[in-house]
Amino acid sequence: MGWISFAAILILTFAFGYLNGLNGAGSILATVVSSRALRPRTALAMTLACLCVGPFVFGLAVAGTVSVDLVRWYAVTTPVVIASLAGAVGWIGLAAWFNIPCSTTQAFIGSLVGAVWAGFGAQAIIGDGIVRALAALFLSPVLGIATGYLIVKFTYFVSASATPRINTVFKTAQVPISLLVALSFGSNDGQKLMGILALGLAATSGSAFSVPYWAAAFSGVAMAIGTLMGSKRVSRTLGNQLCSVQPIHGFGAQTASGLVLLSASLLGGPVSSSQVISSAIVGAGSAERLHKIRWGVFRQILGAWLLTLPMSALVGAVVYLLVSGLA
Repeated sequence: MGWISFAAILILTFAFGYLNGLNGAGSILATVVSSRALRPRTALAMTLACLCVGPFVFGLAVAGTVSVDLVRWYAVTTPVVIASLAGAVGWIGLAAWFNIPCSTTQAFIGSLVGAVWAGFGAQAIIGDGIVRALAALFLSPVLGIATGYLIVKFTYFVSASATPRINTVFKTAQVPISLLVALSFGSNDGQKLMGILALGLAATSGSAFSVPYWAAAFSGVAMAIGTLMGSKRVSRTLGNQLCSVQPIHGFGAQTASGLVLLSASLLGGPVSSSQVISSAIVGAGSAERLHKIRWGVFRQILGAWLLTLPMSALVGAVVYLLVSGLA
């Protein structure tokens, strides 16, 4: 029964990673493609490679946060892990059906909290860990906006007397920065999947928490496949609907995204990478003039972010009650 349960967890984790790539990882392409720094196929190939490598680099701080710091060890049971994943995947799928932008990170944390609360009560939730995770989730977009804005403002200042040829410099600089963004994305989001798999192993085998080495490759492949399927749609939405991306904005947004995502990965903050990149685009675009940003689109995304946590918690709780009833 343990192997059957773990097989179900593997399938759900792959689905979660696939949806993570489908909904989020394609945002890496938005600025570098919209600013014409790279051709779409080149940018996609680079992103896929970095997503596969990303989970192997920048440590395991985020995986530790997801697997150890959010809920008490006695609440990590097979029904809880399955319900958390199924609830997150269910809400992400429902949001996609109604065309609602959704953070996969918020969906999993919300679903995990809902499932644990339904099964073991509020005392099984580690308050400090949840507060830190939510702080990282909500502060990272703010940092993305602020950092993107400041970088573009500073770049305008130092290049005030430059000729239009400087756009070539910005385009060239975006290539290595995009590599950093993709690696940081793969590290932060890949570690979440690795932490989930550690929870699944602990729940189904009764062993201590540990992150298996193969989980890094599993996570990278799942996200890469999702990215391959959804990259065009997400890139078009972020690159063209939030603002018209020029080379200087692409440079600022990519640099800001890379700095915030890398810092979060090293510090163990499970942030929403797509939120960070979206916010960095907003900050970079608003540095030129505020009406450059299509704020209506951003408000829709912001509203969806606020909706994800409570709704995914509700779905996770309902799924737990169903799964525990069948167990």
